[in-house]
Amino acid sequence: MYVFVWLRKDDLLIHGLSEKIVGVLGGGQLGRMLCQAASEMAIKVAVLDPLESCPASAIAYDHVVGSFHDSATVEEFAKRCEILTIEIEHVDAATLEKLEQHGVDCQPKASTVRIIQDKYLQKVHFSGHGIPLPEFMQIDDLEGAKRAGDLFGYPLMVKSKRLAYDGRGNAVAKTAEELSSAVAALGGFERGLYVEKWAPFVKELAVIVARGRDNSVLCYPVIETIHKENICHIVKAPASIPWKIRRQATDIAYKAVSSLEGAGVFAIELFLTRDGQVLLNEVAPRPHNSGHHTIESCYTSQYEQHLRAVIGLPLGDPSMKTPAAIMYNILGEEEGERGFCLAHQLIGRALSIKGAAIHWYDKPEMRKQRKMGHITIVGSSMGTVEAQLNALLSEEGRDCQSAGYALKLSSNSTLIKDSVLGDARSCSKTMRVCFSHGYELHSFVSCPKVARKVDLSLYRYL
Repeated sequence: MYVFVWLRKDDLLIHGLSEKIVGVLGGGQLGRMLCQAASEMAIKVAVLDPLESCPASAIAYDHVVGSFHDSATVEEFAKRCEILTIEIEHVDAATLEKLEQHGVDCQPKASTVRIIQDKYLQKVHFSGHGIPLPEFMQIDDLEGAKRAGDLFGYPLMVKSKRLAYDGRGNAVAKTAEELSSAVAALGGFERGLYVEKWAPFVKELAVIVARGRDNSVLCYPVIETIHKENICHIVKAPASIPWKIRRQATDIAYKAVSSLEGAGVFAIELFLTRDGQVLLNEVAPRPHNSGHHTIESCYTSQYEQHLRAVIGLPLGDPSMKTPAAIMYNILGEEEGERGFCLAHQLIGRALSIKGAAIHWYDKPEMRKQRKMGHITIVGSSMGTVEAQLNALLSEEGRDCQSAGYALKLSSNSTLIKDSVLGDARSCSKTMRVCFSHGYELHSFVSCPKVARKVDLSLYRYL
């Protein structure tokens, strides 16, 4: 018996879920994981990034080396794609607006990118839509800053309007006398500054939200984020908060994304205050660090969801398929080889942790506090995964000079060595490597062939 299927939509082809090439401005780790999700659905993703060895370069369907800040380069790149999206909001919104005027399909819309990339404009927008957030005020000179201090009290947050992320662009003035130094630390008033009333929070929360082309909105479970030196370090999913707080956070996230234009995944960062208030902190119009856990913990990862949304496919189920998950960011502890060694030791220990999945971003340079990879642990309860993470972090690392690393990583490949498989010349143990982007399971039974290139971010050690 033969079954004939007629595909009525021109973007649903038998070769893949879409014939459209999705162009991504930025090829960092978020772009890399977008490419990995795309490969599972046979969707072509092209990236524009100035670094020849950017994390997405080894996986993308096409990588154009060039600046996503340069208007001419972005316009030329857009000719290669049917849909243009972002993995970083610090792009030229004016260029996106120009492209939209010429019929380029930008998702999310340029208007959304313009609002989000200016933190003050973002506050004005959400305040105008009745979304609760800390009180704020623009400041143009020191007198204005002092008036804000008199109004809001101290400590006072002084913030840059633009190019602020991971705590960069923020300064704290504990007294009126510290305002001058806080302003100077941010580059002066000419950089564009505003102040925000101090929010005495007890937890930082986040909600990943997907918005489809049909304006449908789906929210992922509320999660808790724990920061280290202003960088998201640990994510707990779901957050251990009362139902009322969970509902409040989800409602704010839903309302915030509904006020914006365009399709895609958004991250809504929130404060939970001592008196039980939930306040919006900021929004990212793209996949986010706080959503890494969704790759293992949810039925639809944030990366697959973003592709579904911008292409116009039905949004996937955002609910969790495991009771609990915890994500640990692998941040650079030292510069150079010493930093790589410490990260590799952590990865080596994680290989023996039940429920752990390792993602390595393949960045060629190690710097302190740089996001180099992450580890997600899933389990039957939050207590279980917290215990697994504590066990992982409490183990003492061995000396880098004397130990045979479990994993020796170059910028382009992984060499499986003696700590995991025994001596590479005579090993007879078996290692199974499962590629997350659709390749079949492989077993390496003999180690003369073990020095093959394997992308660490694409496997689990089983």
